[in-house]
Amino acid sequence: MPLLTAPYGEILAAMFGLIVGSFLNVVIHRMPLEQSIVKPRSYCPQCKHPIRWYDNIPLLSYLMLRGKCRDCQQAISIRYLLVEVLTGLVSLQTFLFFNRSPFFYFAYFCLLLAPLLAVIFIDLRHRIIPNAISLPGILVGTAVHYLDAPPGWELRTLLDSVIGILAGGGFLFLVAFAYEKIRKKEGLGGGDVKLAAMLGAFFGWQPVLMILLVASVFGSLVGLLVVFIKKNWQYALPFGPFLSISAYFQLFLGDKLLRWYLGLFH
Repeated sequence: MPLLTAPYGEILAAMFGLIVGSFLNVVIHRMPLEQSIVKPRSYCPQCKHPIRWYDNIPLLSYLMLRGKCRDCQQAISIRYLLVEVLTGLVSLQTFLFFNRSPFFYFAYFCLLLAPLLAVIFIDLRHRIIPNAISLPGILVGTAVHYLDAPPGWELRTLLDSVIGILAGGGFLFLVAFAYEKIRKKEGLGGGDVKLAAMLGAFFGWQPVLMILLVASVFGSLVGLLVVFIKKNWQYALPFGPFLSISAYFQLFLGDKLLRWYLGLFH
């Protein structure tokens, strides 16, 4: 049975995503600064004035305030609006994908996709991937992958997650180790390794290899474009966003991507 009769389910999923997106903005701002994501209540980053409840309504408040703080009139980063809109869209897409399973809609959206959105924006800004997201994600991913197993395949799926952790994290660890030995500088950080391990826990060893392949190709193409624009061959892009975006592709389009990739060799 579907979760809710259309279009109410879609509307509620999108609204829930907007609310989660508002919380993600707090995570993105505070977690890299090692501040509590619970206390104090939301405040303006410029004037530090606490945000009134009616100025903290996802999407609507930003539009009504025209992207400015009510108290100091300083511009509010467009990132806040972007995160909320993206989270709402991802929630809607996940709802449609898991429409006959409320548990897996919440599990994959709240425990995988929403945290990956936070990873994208944190890594782009601060070049770090918080352990508070990736390390618990490894345990959670293993549990979700296990619960998603067909009847009778639970033990095999659990082993698949374990191998996925080793394959995802281990492969990037070897790449990072070899790069550092050859170039005498860090290429991939430990955060990328732990994020790949988390994705291996959620997806298993075969899909995580596809995620790594897509992320590498995607990252190389975007990297070459950025280097060409900036005319700086030493410029390095964070890898976490490419891993995260590739995980989205794997969840929603994994089978189609695999068939297309295998078709290249026929």
